[in-house]
Amino acid sequence: MSNVHTPRDYSAIAKNLNFPTQAFINGQFCDSISGETFASVNPATGAVLAQVAACNKSDVDLAVYHARQAFEDGRWSRLHPSERKQILLRLAQLMEEHQTELSVLESIDSGKPVGECVAVDIPETIKTIRWHAELIDKIYDTSAPAGPNVLALVSREAIGVVGLVLPWNFPLLMLAWKIGPALAAGNSLVIKPAELTTLSTLRVAELAQAAGIPAGVLNVVTGTGKDAGEPIGLHPDIDMVSFTGSTVTGRKFLHYAADSNLKRIVLECGGKNPAVVLADAENLDTVASHVVNGAFWNMGENCSATSRLIVHSSIKDALLLAIGKALESWKTGDPLDAENKIGALVSRQHFSKVNRYLAIAQSEGCKIVLGGKTHHNIFVEPTVIDGVTPNSQLFQEEIFGPILAVTTFETLEQALELANNTNYGLAASVYTANNRHAMQLARGIKAGTVTINCFGEGDVSTPFGGFKESGFGGRDKSIYAHDQYTEIKTLWIDIAESV
Repeated sequence: MSNVHTPRDYSAIAKNLNFPTQAFINGQFCDSISGETFASVNPATGAVLAQVAACNKSDVDLAVYHARQAFEDGRWSRLHPSERKQILLRLAQLMEEHQTELSVLESIDSGKPVGECVAVDIPETIKTIRWHAELIDKIYDTSAPAGPNVLALVSREAIGVVGLVLPWNFPLLMLAWKIGPALAAGNSLVIKPAELTTLSTLRVAELAQAAGIPAGVLNVVTGTGKDAGEPIGLHPDIDMVSFTGSTVTGRKFLHYAADSNLKRIVLECGGKNPAVVLADAENLDTVASHVVNGAFWNMGENCSATSRLIVHSSIKDALLLAIGKALESWKTGDPLDAENKIGALVSRQHFSKVNRYLAIAQSEGCKIVLGGKTHHNIFVEPTVIDGVTPNSQLFQEEIFGPILAVTTFETLEQALELANNTNYGLAASVYTANNRHAMQLARGIKAGTVTINCFGEGDVSTPFGGFKESGFGGRDKSIYAHDQYTEIKTLWIDIAESV
């Protein structure tokens, strides 16, 4: 199966997929308590893939109950670190054995190009699980310099029951970003995948059970944000929630914490990220390839997408020509055709939102220089819009689609001001041959990740999260992610006097 490449082969795999559709609670698949379901739809075709259990507060309560039991009796939390490590490594191995299946499942459930799933999403998901597993027995606690009469130990303890609320744009990769460090620390989990992209998370739950993760440790409740996500946020026996999604919804989780038990909240939210190109950028073809990848990878449904091109006026026309050339290989169409780099948007509703920005561009007198076409009310071609002003909705709002807004500048100071002129601060890219200017911009841009002469998010070893309204409370990825799933405890031991 690893050598499958043709649309016909991928379609055949899709037709023969057998995936779970029930909630996963205490080591078992089960219907929702209400018996209700919702439709999981292939966005590219409109076909219903399955009817999935529609969970609500009662199901969340049941999942939390079993997660708490599992945490307190120590079946996972008190396993030797090396035992947890081996089980997570087995999970990674099982995912690797099923990676083509997972790639196709991810593609048909989300509209993502299967080529991206095969080449990037699933391999990175597996790599993330392995990386955090290997870290389990390599993070040391510390002692504080408290003097000769005291031994002060500073240790990490698993925080307890953790709620993980996932986005729909990278279902499995975001799952791995969260369950990797959360399980490594010894927590029990209640996971809510996005309603639009549920199926691959349930399949991983099945593999996690086969790998040896004990019952009650990893639970999946499926359903809407209102019916299943909000009860997680408000639940008095959940100790922490890690959420990735929109800033609007992220704000709600802070309210949920305040209205319940002041649970810890970690948010990774939206972005309106700049790609700043100075006049001395050396190779515009290379710059264009990075800008195109940053703006249009995953159909622009990416919180770190560099959706604002801030370019020096003297090279704008030349760069747009290079971008047009780079886009020649970015075909739009059937996600199960690995030749296509642009698949379907995740839903008809989201298509309507993205399409609205094309109308806004016309109403504001902007110029669509590349793309701008839509197909079947679900596909949007990569689109480049010139003449976007800082006050435009195209400049300020997260579109979450394949639309790149172009704005020019004259001075380094103007470039920095434009880059920071949003409420967001997740990521940014800077392109220049001048190292001093590169560092001035990189240090001056208020963002969690700034790349220089490339687009990217680092790798699993680097922290990911945002400034301003892009993030709150912690970071995904890297060793820093482990800190947010633990409590820090001080043990103060008097060794000077006998009792």
